[in-house]
Amino acid sequence: MKQNDDLRKKLDIGAYIVSVAVIGLVIAMRPAERFHVDIDLTFLPALNAIINSVAAVFLIAALYFVKKKNITAHRNMIFGAMTCSGLFLLCYVLYHFTNDETSYCGEGAMRTFYFFILISHIILAALSLPFILLTFSRGISFTVDKHKKMARWVYPIWLYVMLTGPAVYLMLRPCYG
Repeated sequence: MKQNDDLRKKLDIGAYIVSVAVIGLVIAMRPAERFHVDIDLTFLPALNAIINSVAAVFLIAALYFVKKKNITAHRNMIFGAMTCSGLFLLCYVLYHFTNDETSYCGEGAMRTFYFFILISHIILAALSLPFILLTFSRGISFTVDKHKKMARWVYPIWLYVMLTGPAVYLMLRPCYG
């Protein structure tokens, strides 16, 4: 396929807009008064952990396929990971706008480990979002050299975020009311 710079430029603008909107939304939900809904949404943290786990599987498969030079399968796996990430974001925001945060109930070294994983997960998730979208933009527009350069460092961070999300949930699970 031929490199499409016009498409890349449009997708890059979209990546910046989506990144700012998502980060703004996540910041806005922290002090927000919780919305009352008549539906029990307490299943969402478990669903989010599952969605992140599936996204991680898609990412691992994407790496496998690109190493085998099966670009079509690689692209499909990345679409799967992006879809899971978008679905996760919707469920995450819905849950946090309707439920109070759950505090970690563990003690000692496990508490320190939990907060290390949580803080690194949050920081890397926020910082990596625009780069994930820009890497995707370069891939979908066939700007292959730039895509490869970005993916070499964006991919492991994205995978770390997808794996630590379920880990945080599993550590926090005993603390849910």
